[in-house]
Amino acid sequence: MLRFLDAGESHGQALIAILEGIPAGLKIDLDFINSQLLLRQSGYGRGGRQKIERDRVEILSGVRFSETIGSPIAMMIKNRDHENWKDIMNPLGERNELRKVIRPRPGHADLTGYLKYDRDDIRDVLERSSARETAIRTAVGGVCELLLREVGVRLFSYVVSIGKVRSDIDVGDRELEKNTLNSPVFCPDKKAAGLMIAEIEQAKRDGDSVGGVVEVLARDVVAGIGSYSQWDRKLDARLAFGLMSIQAVKAVEIGDGFKNTYRFGSEVHDEIVYENGYKRKSNRAGGIEGGMSNGEDIVVRAYMKPIPTLKKGLGSVNVETHEAERSAFERSDVCAVPALSVVARAVVAFELARAYLEKFGSDTVRELTERVSVYREYLSKK
Repeated sequence: MLRFLDAGESHGQALIAILEGIPAGLKIDLDFINSQLLLRQSGYGRGGRQKIERDRVEILSGVRFSETIGSPIAMMIKNRDHENWKDIMNPLGERNELRKVIRPRPGHADLTGYLKYDRDDIRDVLERSSARETAIRTAVGGVCELLLREVGVRLFSYVVSIGKVRSDIDVGDRELEKNTLNSPVFCPDKKAAGLMIAEIEQAKRDGDSVGGVVEVLARDVVAGIGSYSQWDRKLDARLAFGLMSIQAVKAVEIGDGFKNTYRFGSEVHDEIVYENGYKRKSNRAGGIEGGMSNGEDIVVRAYMKPIPTLKKGLGSVNVETHEAERSAFERSDVCAVPALSVVARAVVAFELARAYLEKFGSDTVRELTERVSVYREYLSKK
């Protein structure tokens, strides 16, 4: 079974993950994983923290001579900024009042975590609930994407909207990936990208923040990944769970999920044809029917609320005096939607890799590729 755990605080020494279940024999392309980490730190609207960190993953175990050996893979990303926080984030030192946080931010884990875990400093909550944690999840997803490439699956992600600006994206465009990477906001629609930058700049001037929508596209996923037989094996449910676990994501959509709710059934369901195997004439279902991949492109969107750390602050309460005060502000992004597109891609990669390994049950990459190849041939003749 493919699974992972991660640990670490935003200004702690490092972020760490243990990824278990990757088959032996997978070539690890560290440059690819680090390129995803760099993309996560990029994108218009990021804050000053990204100028300090230069995220690069270190492989500590489970890989030998750039190839997985079947044992758990331990990974670490060091926090360069920890040097400026080592007295404040000392795991074993005496507690001090340095940079203590007592004014919770509306929309963040601050207040509820402070109450739940009976802390006297909100920093104990915000350090772990911070989106900085997504750096190590991006590294985990990078390994999983390398595995998916071995079975012919290709992943793409891009920004669909920021604030009130929505793009017009052709998923069939052969230049989709190139145009996305050339965009400051990771949006392949050049006209919309310019308007998105203006939206971010307006929020910055106002001391505010702005959210948006990202899309992840998975091509050449075989039909039959996931299952209808139990609720927790449904692929769309698992993708939604994974994407909703990303900080600030408040909604997930598969295919035309939201639009389909106000259409007639005849306008929603994708008609079936047979052309060297079963295919759909359209893809409003987003490549998933009955909790299973149907052979079409998997299309999933994540909706991100604006970041709750606002320079202008919001009404809050001092947890020590119970007096009304403005919420606390620390260095933060104005917009992290481009970064979300990278993290969402990593999350989708993990869930798809897990579902592939459950169906084809392989200890080695060689076994996996052989079994998938045989299955693809079966589907083409069925």
